[in-house]
Amino acid sequence: MVSPNRTWVTEFVLEGFTEHPGLRLLLIGCFLFLYTISLVGNTVIISLVTFSPGLHSPMYFFLCNLATMDIVCISSVLPKALVGLVAEENTISFKGCMTQLFFLAWSGSSELILLTVMAYDRYMAICCPLHYSSRMSPHLCGALAMGVWFSSALNSSVHTGLMTRLSFCGPNVISHFFCDIPPLFHLSCSSTLINSIMTLVADAFFGGINFILTLLSYGCIITSILRMRSAEGKKKAFSTCSSHLIVVCLFYLSVFCAYISPASSYSPERSKVTSVLFSVLSPTLNPLIYTLRNKDVKLALGRLLSSFSH
Repeated sequence: MVSPNRTWVTEFVLEGFTEHPGLRLLLIGCFLFLYTISLVGNTVIISLVTFSPGLHSPMYFFLCNLATMDIVCISSVLPKALVGLVAEENTISFKGCMTQLFFLAWSGSSELILLTVMAYDRYMAICCPLHYSSRMSPHLCGALAMGVWFSSALNSSVHTGLMTRLSFCGPNVISHFFCDIPPLFHLSCSSTLINSIMTLVADAFFGGINFILTLLSYGCIITSILRMRSAEGKKKAFSTCSSHLIVVCLFYLSVFCAYISPASSYSPERSKVTSVLFSVLSPTLNPLIYTLRNKDVKLALGRLLSSFSH
């Protein structure tokens, strides 16, 4: 007797952007450009934080972790998408699909928690400046970073493990340019009830709770800034968190557009567009936002470039 959990499909076909063949060259150029900018920008951020003593603080330590997550996120998606645009048919093995799903879920959930941690760091710096150094100690920052990576890896392992238990015995064309949970649910010929429940739980924790905590942190920050009497003090306080606030808005907007919608209203075309926002544009824009809007990062970058020139 055949096991009901047996997987008959050994490989999937990623539909990608083949429905727009006229835009293939344009998409290849755009994606290749964005991937290069993301890799260079995030690598520069990691190098600056690592080798610049002036950036050895909690805020930049978490920024270094964010840059690492962005590299993992975009690298788990774009190389395969570029192959699909170049090749006539873009296939991915079942194991390769699960691997891509794991790293994408890992980086995505990690970023949601890390943005909350970074918001808490800004809250402590602005609302409790006298206790900032003692409370945001290197030991606590290291523990928070480890907690972010470990909890997200656990979440990703659960979803990937549950996905491998599903049966795929019919169509194998994924209506997306990477392996994602919603389109894989549509291809399964077995019950996805447990998977759906765990997905809702993960969305509630990683999306909902972290979003609320981030809002609370920035609510306290804005209230504290408005109470300041000095206009210069307000400007300085806001400048320390404006870059992070822009990154938070960009990432949550793209994630909510991509995933926070009823399953019955799932649209492959809309999902592709919104997925580009959080998996490609966000990792590309994050280092630019922090570099262009942060005086300390620009100074460190200037010193690094001047040392190379000499």
